[in-house]
Amino acid sequence: MTSEWKTPDVVLIGFDDATPLLMKPEALRAKAEKDGFLYFRQRLPADLLLTLRSQILDILGAHGWLDAGQPRDLGVVNAAAAAESDRRDESMKYIGITAEAYMEIQRLELLHRIPHHPNLLAIYATLFQAPVLPHPRHIARVLVPSPRLAPTPPHQDYIHIQGTHSFWTCWFPLGDCPMDLGGLAMLRGSHREGVLDVAEAEGAGGRETILCGKDHYAWLRDDYACGDIITFPSHLVHKGTPNRLKDRVRLSLDVRYQSRNEPICFESLLPHTHAYGQEWDDIYRHWQANDLQYYWKSWNLQVEGKDDYWARHVKEKIC
Repeated sequence: MTSEWKTPDVVLIGFDDATPLLMKPEALRAKAEKDGFLYFRQRLPADLLLTLRSQILDILGAHGWLDAGQPRDLGVVNAAAAAESDRRDESMKYIGITAEAYMEIQRLELLHRIPHHPNLLAIYATLFQAPVLPHPRHIARVLVPSPRLAPTPPHQDYIHIQGTHSFWTCWFPLGDCPMDLGGLAMLRGSHREGVLDVAEAEGAGGRETILCGKDHYAWLRDDYACGDIITFPSHLVHKGTPNRLKDRVRLSLDVRYQSRNEPICFESLLPHTHAYGQEWDDIYRHWQANDLQYYWKSWNLQVEGKDDYWARHVKEKIC
């Protein structure tokens, strides 16, 4: 045993595009089982994502987060405003911006409509071979450069989401996301380890997976173009990478999918801003259409509670 906190240090660059395997379902599922993640190039229409990006930047600009002297679409941060908010608003540690601004982002109809795009649903219908349930709780990641805000640490989504072990996360940037802007890195094959122990950590989620003895795995990362997606099951260890473009905001979405035949945690049916007092009626208030409002209530879902095991069994960072 040593006091050194060891993690896999091999980093490989480049994801394989799984798009050709969509016409070969068995091969797609085999690749998912082998690697623990699937990457699809240009799976979503870039114009749709850029529209949502523009809407979010409008909100950030209205709240003073952007440098008014720069073209808005660049997402150049108002460093002084970000630093001031960082000092006074505790919510920034968890959602990247103030709760007020984030709740306004959560009201955007397009943020909740994109996860139902048929190009996404087709992937999970193939993987699950069952009716697909998109979780209504979508997370917008607004990564504002700040020395106080740590990247999301290595973790498995299951401990945070729970319900079925068989749900998948889908992550995609809103705009091009070169490696210098940050993005997700995958620990290929780590999904076969089951649910691992956790330690306290800075960054979103507040927990990191203990990777002692897992140095036979390698991290994979790559540039993401607007429209690219990466998706992975609940046990796959992954992490955020630092935003090294010190003046740019990085925008992305986390979306989750599972079979309707599997249990879902009740928290996954609540808004991501529920802890700040925001409910679905507030989110839906100014939508143009109602077809996706409370869509999950028409299905006979198996809803279960959340286990606080990982909150009670936090380990030390010792290998």
